[in-house]
Amino acid sequence: SAKAAASHTGALTGEDAIYDAAFRRAGIIRVDEIAAFFNCSEALAMQPRPTGPNLVIITNAGGPGVMATDALISKGGKLAPLSEETHSALKEALPPYRRVSNPIDIGEDATTERFQEVVGICIKDENVDGLIVIYSPQGASDAVATAKVVSELSKKTQKTILTSWMGEEDVGEARNLLMRNSVPTYYTPEQAISTFMYMYEYAQNLDLLYETPEELPDHSRYIPREIIQTFLLCPFRNITHDDRDILTEPESKKLLELYDIPTAKSYVAKTAGDASNIASRIGFPVVMKILSSQILHKTDAGGVALNIKSESEVREHFERIVNRAKEHNPHAVIEGVTVQPMISKPGYELIIGSKKDPVFGPVILFGMGGVGVELFKDVSIGFPPLDQVLVRRMMEDTQIYKLLVGYRNMPKANLKLVEEILVRFSRLIADFPEIKEADINPLFVNENEAIALDARILIDRSLFFSEEPSKPYQHLIIRPYPKRYETRWNMRDGRYVLIRPVKPEDEPLILELFESFSEDTMRYRFFKVIKEMPHDFLIRFCNIDYDREIGIVAELTENGRKRLIGVVGLYIEPNKKRAEFAVAVGDPWQRHGLGSKLMDYIIEIGKDKEIEAIYGEMMRENYKVIKLLEKKGFIIEHRRGENSKASLKLS
Repeated sequence: SAKAAASHTGALTGEDAIYDAAFRRAGIIRVDEIAAFFNCSEALAMQPRPTGPNLVIITNAGGPGVMATDALISKGGKLAPLSEETHSALKEALPPYRRVSNPIDIGEDATTERFQEVVGICIKDENVDGLIVIYSPQGASDAVATAKVVSELSKKTQKTILTSWMGEEDVGEARNLLMRNSVPTYYTPEQAISTFMYMYEYAQNLDLLYETPEELPDHSRYIPREIIQTFLLCPFRNITHDDRDILTEPESKKLLELYDIPTAKSYVAKTAGDASNIASRIGFPVVMKILSSQILHKTDAGGVALNIKSESEVREHFERIVNRAKEHNPHAVIEGVTVQPMISKPGYELIIGSKKDPVFGPVILFGMGGVGVELFKDVSIGFPPLDQVLVRRMMEDTQIYKLLVGYRNMPKANLKLVEEILVRFSRLIADFPEIKEADINPLFVNENEAIALDARILIDRSLFFSEEPSKPYQHLIIRPYPKRYETRWNMRDGRYVLIRPVKPEDEPLILELFESFSEDTMRYRFFKVIKEMPHDFLIRFCNIDYDREIGIVAELTENGRKRLIGVVGLYIEPNKKRAEFAVAVGDPWQRHGLGSKLMDYIIEIGKDKEIEAIYGEMMRENYKVIKLLEKKGFIIEHRRGENSKASLKLS
């Protein structure tokens, strides 16, 4: 469509691809067949999730082993590299005429004991993330006996074990035995491979689910939004005056530079003489590009000339570029031609872009760039804000990543720089809901540098000049970690405490805090004594949607050791007008004013979120907390036979 053609990103980020990315970010895997849905669900219920893609294939039939390997490689999996210890042990376990390699063909004459020994050796190898055992009804091994030993070995390891017992009636009893012992088995090796890869993808997606980007990355320079708006006000006014919603290339690059994204400096030439003078000043060779808000894809219009080496060539190409642009779009307003240095070093061309989806809001795109970007469509999609973990996952999901890490005689790209640029670009998109679409194409990268050679940004003018105040990040589907809620405070004994929102990685510290509770403190917080905190509960406690709830913890660092000593939570109702609070301080740190400070702070946060009232329930005998809340203006309601309720109006 015309709208999608406004940027390469718009053309590449189709609805289905965005849903795929959303599923991954939410910890969901998407399967292609009903059978795969049931296979995957069953395997995840029976077996541990794989911690990596490295798989060992053990088979007593060469053909199925080769086909399983082909299926694994085609789906992005890897054959596990066997350690020296494993290689030596297998050499002793297998007949001398068997070559030790992965897939491990143990021979059609393999006995049940050989299956048992080989599987036992492989599950001890740290390089192995999972095993697939393929049984073909032949030779000296018994199907049921072999299934029994594999089942017993599965109980002794945390590694994923899947099986393929090939055949029908001859292996039916063995297949039932495997399933009864929580060892999934399949009719074909390809089904087992497919299930393993879905399980690995699910494990990766769960890692993404628990990844919470920082609001303000430490390595990124933070520039107040007001400064950027003032700096760019003139270009935006030009947009309004010119009835356009696209920033020119120089305007787009100015915005990128404010976020420390390196760009190739572009100079605007109105005439051929101007272009010649600019080229002489910056040095040859140069690149020349048409400058017109009505011509979005300059190459398609013949509006790009590369590797220009003399003043005469500059003058010649200026006229040629302008004439071609007019032929391409007779109604286009030609503002001139841009001149910039030509980068002739070997390297890679990438694309980084963004598009505002009507359902999911802004999405970030990364992939192979250059003129073939829409032809090869080698891209991946993520949701801002991004951190380096999320960025690296996006990069790994593309084919060009295999080149970027170094391939044959091709040099490695500086992936660290690419990561930083992606994080900064996502920061820009998170800061400005007014950006409708954006492209950096190409982003040139080699082993030493990364630089944006061209850029295009589309603006939603109605949002930029709207007089209605907008809440930070309300255009994002994923709220970033609210770093603005971090503060330092002194306890009564002078010790410094960092008061901050809870993070996913706080799970072990939260568990330690709960373990410091006496039975009374535990009962006052949870209305019962919990002897052991379930892992699922701790995950939910630490992995929160900062838009719907907020957990604030007090962090104390002593002798280089961090520990959490108090926590307060605010759980917002769906109408976002009321919220429930709960507060607790570890017993060793009570009577230092921390509980009072946490309540004051959660009240401030409630006001910041425009909540009208907060309330909480407490046991009637929790006199200390009731007295504290009364001092802070809470209305305490003592209900006969029930817990007391405290409420406070914030507006």
